Amino acid sequence: MHATAGGSSEPNATEREPLLSRDADDNQSDVSKNYASVDVRTVTLLDPEDEESVNHHVPEHKRQLGPLSAASLIFNRVIGTGIFATPSVILRSSGSVGLSLVMWLLGATVALCGTAVYIELGTGLPRNGGEKNYLEYIYRQPKLLVTCIYAMYAVLTGWQAASCSVFGEYALHAWNPSQPPSPTAARLAGVLCITVALVLHGTMLKAGVRIQNALGLFKLFILVGIAFSGLASLLRLPGFRLVNPPHNFEWGKMWKGSLQGGANAFVTGLFNVIWCFIGYSNANYALAEVRDPVRTIKRAAPLAMLAVTLVYFLVNVAYLAVVDKEEIVGSGRIVAALHFGKLWGVGAERAVSIIVAMSTLGNILAVLFTHGRVVQELGREGVLPFSSIFASNKPFNAPFAGLFEQWLVTSGLVLLVPPGDAYLFMLNLSSYPLAIINTFVSGGLVFIHLPDAWLPTRLQELRASYGWRPPFAAWTAVVVFFLLSNVFLVAVPLIPPSHGYRVYERLPYWLHVLVAWAISLGGVVYWYVWCVWLPRRGGYTLVREWVRDDDGTTRRVVRKVKAT
Repeated sequence: MHATAGGSSEPNATEREPLLSRDADDNQSDVSKNYASVDVRTVTLLDPEDEESVNHHVPEHKRQLGPLSAASLIFNRVIGTGIFATPSVILRSSGSVGLSLVMWLLGATVALCGTAVYIELGTGLPRNGGEKNYLEYIYRQPKLLVTCIYAMYAVLTGWQAASCSVFGEYALHAWNPSQPPSPTAARLAGVLCITVALVLHGTMLKAGVRIQNALGLFKLFILVGIAFSGLASLLRLPGFRLVNPPHNFEWGKMWKGSLQGGANAFVTGLFNVIWCFIGYSNANYALAEVRDPVRTIKRAAPLAMLAVTLVYFLVNVAYLAVVDKEEIVGSGRIVAALHFGKLWGVGAERAVSIIVAMSTLGNILAVLFTHGRVVQELGREGVLPFSSIFASNKPFNAPFAGLFEQWLVTSGLVLLVPPGDAYLFMLNLSSYPLAIINTFVSGGLVFIHLPDAWLPTRLQELRASYGWRPPFAAWTAVVVFFLLSNVFLVAVPLIPPSHGYRVYERLPYWLHVLVAWAISLGGVVYWYVWCVWLPRRGGYTLVREWVRDDDGTTRRVVRKVKAT
């Protein structure tokens, strides 16, 4: 292994890499073939400078995202509907105003630790693909096993399904506040939303990015406005004075009721807080399209997450400055609607619906943009069936096939999952796999960070083979804390809910956990069939090679070599 200048390490591209057999053809001559509608050749790398280009060389015309776009990918992914609706759940779980604010700070701490972890991983491996690259780098045996498991999550999980349902509901409510939208109409509106996102990112890349950035700025403007309106109410400025202001911040009342729901309620609330910050790794999926990715991610990710943390905390203070605690806990409405209604009357509800719908649209655009590229990266490496289709950027210079696959799965979930438990189930089904993935990613990084004195000689040699020297390194304590937080997120849904509380109305509380682990098992089965059973039956072995496309980009592909 040789460490590249960027800190990552890859096998020398002059060596073909047999995945499950030592009998692969070791002929070192260049090999031409047609892949993804372009001619590619096996690269012969002769010196360290060439090897560095494997990991970092991307033509400049493909790097279209600057610091603002990278920060927008994170900001839009993190801020969906959570900050508008979740504060009431958190307040109910904590039992008091003071403890709810402490829980938000704990969630921010986990998110900032996760941001540091993904900055280290992103600067060490600045390529498209996100967690796929990190899992492959850390868990190298059996070859392609983690790739197949991750591919199943990437392809089968409808990451935007819950957000599409929310968009449909609030867009139609903004259109006609006097009449609740029918479930069918809300679903169709949600599918229309992700269809618009598909057209933007699949056929008009620059326009889609500009709209995505504009929606990120719109969210920031709105949330800052809510924060300042709350502070203005506290200061009793003209236009923001309340006739009967709440007294949520009086010290005696602020902590009243803490932990009245018990430890189970507190853990559930903390679980929800942490999920409100998920999205700090979103820019890592598209680093090959970011200008100067190492420098950009080191600046854009902390900036975006610090902005989210500050805005989240101030918005919670604003809600509590205007709306009484009991009213927040007892109401089933979005807290932002209560806030606007107290200050400017019930007519402001339409404005709230527009804000939530536009915030959700930004979230859908950001998630579709990045996860479509994950599917493309899996296609570029030959992991998926019909890989040449998924790998292509034709005809609009965008990964339309990967985006379309995400659109198809998401639309299917939105239309087919029955109402009632649909939203929460789709939300949990997209969130829980992230906790599993983050657990393995952070666990592997903890192994890399451990001092030599803590490891036996064999593991020291294994760790040394990684050659891991990224431009940015998170503190080991930060990585361990992030690992423990994700173990918490994986374990909590397995605990039966307290008496009288139901996660779903009709479904068992563990169903999303079962489905997530079943997807993992499906990845293992796919790996065994593709990498073990079919090669044995067909008399060939799978070989992984570096190739360079005609546009200058490099990637690894899997191909069949007849056994000798």
